[in-house]
Amino acid sequence: MQILFAHSTVGSHVATVHRDDGVVLQLPGNDRSHRVPHELACFATERCLRMPDGVFGSIAAGGVFPQMRLLSGKPRYDAAARSKRLLEANKRALGLAELIAGVVHRAVEEGDTGKVPALAREAWALLDSGAFPWSDEQVNEAVRDLLELAEEWDEQGTVRVTWPEQLVAAVPAPREAKKGRRRAERRH
Repeated sequence: MQILFAHSTVGSHVATVHRDDGVVLQLPGNDRSHRVPHELACFATERCLRMPDGVFGSIAAGGVFPQMRLLSGKPRYDAAARSKRLLEANKRALGLAELIAGVVHRAVEEGDTGKVPALAREAWALLDSGAFPWSDEQVNEAVRDLLELAEEWDEQGTVRVTWPEQLVAAVPAPREAKKGRRRAERRH
């Protein structure tokens, strides 16, 4: 999946997502107060921490968030139902991905990246009592990746990236339709 982050005439920026199924979607940004687009922070964090159930892994699998707009391509016949199942199944992971990406984003925005692993652990503990699943090096890699992407953003006003194929979310199977009980026919 290819993604182009660019400045927009309707907001601070927009991400144009070219999914592998031929569908092209637009994801508008709404964070005019930040130098670096938040969605770019999500991309860097989710990619470096290998999070397939975050924003971009979900989009790659067919998820469409409410603020997204179809630009071209023909969605699957069951696209809406598939997206709903996917986003519901990934709800918790999406929240955690947003939380950790927010820590990475804030550190890059403020230029204070030294404490990111500790801050990420603290943020994780707010939503999950389990062990923090990433090493300090992995978290620092997400910071370095976002710093590089931010530099490109500052210099060119656009960033073109590729979402890894191996980080596409698994799509839950449709629920089986409930079958009504048949009444036994009485025979006289």
